[in-house]
Amino acid sequence: MNAAFSAQVAEQAVHWLIESQGDDFDQAQQQALQHWLLADQEHQRAWAHIQQVNQRLKGVASPVVHATLQAPPSPARRRALKALLLLGVASATGLGLHGHNPVPGLLADYRSPLGERRRMRLDDGSVLQLNTRSAADVRFDGQQRQVRLLEGELALDVASDARPLVLRTAQGELQLGNGHFNVREFDGFSLVSVFSGQARFAGNALLAGQRARFNGHGWQAISPLDPNSGAWVDGMLVASHMRLADFLAELGRYRHGQLGCSERIADLKVSGSYPLDNSERILQMLEVALPVKVRRFTRYWVTLEPRLS
Repeated sequence: MNAAFSAQVAEQAVHWLIESQGDDFDQAQQQALQHWLLADQEHQRAWAHIQQVNQRLKGVASPVVHATLQAPPSPARRRALKALLLLGVASATGLGLHGHNPVPGLLADYRSPLGERRRMRLDDGSVLQLNTRSAADVRFDGQQRQVRLLEGELALDVASDARPLVLRTAQGELQLGNGHFNVREFDGFSLVSVFSGQARFAGNALLAGQRARFNGHGWQAISPLDPNSGAWVDGMLVASHMRLADFLAELGRYRHGQLGCSERIADLKVSGSYPLDNSERILQMLEVALPVKVRRFTRYWVTLEPRLS
């Protein structure tokens, strides 16, 4: 059957199910879960379905599933259980969980957890950096260098080498020359930014100082480079007249749980440079700079509301 909820909502439901099974799931978190359920009927459908998937997993005769369900609480168990639940949702509903399914990331050559970044020097001298919750495979041989972005976002400084370098995403292959590139996956398309060098897709070139979306049909929406798009490499989130709702969506990539704001303040503009390693500090800075108040239902459910004068 087709899913009656999105991949994003499916992942939120999995998050809440795992939280509700923890020993520290207190009354405040129960209220936050009820708040999430009542916010949208789509949430209710996803919650009902994920509980069915959880029950079916208990009846699966698999040593891996059994070991995961019976393991003592730990971060590793949470990651494995999340992978099983999302895989169960995808299998039962036909829901496309590309970009939300953690299974590829768990098996990747390189990966970075939520809220963290990772930097690696590859065998050819190139430098690969992974943003929050990202994963990539690297395969070099005598004829070709290949990097595959499995989920999330990466920055790549391509070193000089006689072998061509191909960067693969779910949308296709990029041929990258020597230079510095940033590639991020979204639902249905990827976004590449060329800081230096040249990227080619389906025979067409994207030059330094440009960025563009691409999918299986070629370049789309070529535009001048946003110089702030690579600030995450230095641990910063840089905004220039960004909508508050969009800013919080970006910040939410680096935090556990849900982060959002009231529609009444969604269009407020945010500017400045913010340190990604301290999201709580960023929220405090927003309270000083804007007429907003941070409301915490729990540490996993945070929303910004208009500040009363």
